[in-house]
Amino acid sequence: MKREVALTFSLAALSLAMLSPNSIKAQNADNAQPSQTTQSSPRGQYEAINMVSARVALRENIDAGKAKPGDTIHTSLSDKIRLKNGTELPAGTEIIGIVAADDMEVSGTSKLAMNFNQAKLKDGTVIPIKAAIIGIYPPEFQDIEGHPVKPGDEVTGTWTGHPDAVDELDALPGVDLHSKIASNNSGVLVSKKKHDVKLKYGSEIALAVAVAPQAPAGE
Repeated sequence: MKREVALTFSLAALSLAMLSPNSIKAQNADNAQPSQTTQSSPRGQYEAINMVSARVALRENIDAGKAKPGDTIHTSLSDKIRLKNGTELPAGTEIIGIVAADDMEVSGTSKLAMNFNQAKLKDGTVIPIKAAIIGIYPPEFQDIEGHPVKPGDEVTGTWTGHPDAVDELDALPGVDLHSKIASNNSGVLVSKKKHDVKLKYGSEIALAVAVAPQAPAGE
C-alpha cells in the first residue's frame, strides 16, 4: 500500500515551527516526501468543495520530451464514484486528458502539464469534468508480500474538499507536483534535474473530480 498524499496546512506549519529540533527531525523522517499548500483563492475554494476523490491508472507511457500539447492521455477509473450532482461513474470509466501548456509557469528543466477533462462511459457517453491532481505514484504490480496488485488499486481516496492547491516535492523521484483547483489544468509535474518527466504505464493518479462548470451565458 502506498503512502497517502501529505497535505500541509498553514496552521500545521505554524505548529511545526514551535516543535523542538528533535521533533522536527522525527517528523521529517516520517514524511520523506514533504508537501505544502499554496495560497487559496475564492474560486478554488468554491470548486474544491464540489469535488470527490477518484483514482485512475495510466494506460500508456508518457515522456515529456516527446509529448506535444494536445496529445491525448488515457486512464482508467479504479473504483465507482458518485459526483456531487448525482452522476455515477462506474469502475473502468475512461478518464481522458490532454497534454497541456503550463498555466502556472513553474520553473524546471522538464515539465508535463495535464488536463483531465472528460469521462467516457462504456456506452460511449462523454461527460465533461474538471479534475485536479492531488497525488501521483509509480506503478506497483505486487504488494510487499508478493500478492498481485491491479494498477490503480494502490491508494485509497483521500479528498476532503480542501485544500484547493497542492505543492508536493518529490511526488515521484526527482519530480515535483503542483496543482491548483482554480487552474485551467489538472496539474503539472516538474523535474529540476537533467532527465525528462516520464510516467510509466500503470502509474496511479489521485484526483479530485467534479462535473465541469458551465461557462457563463454569452461566452
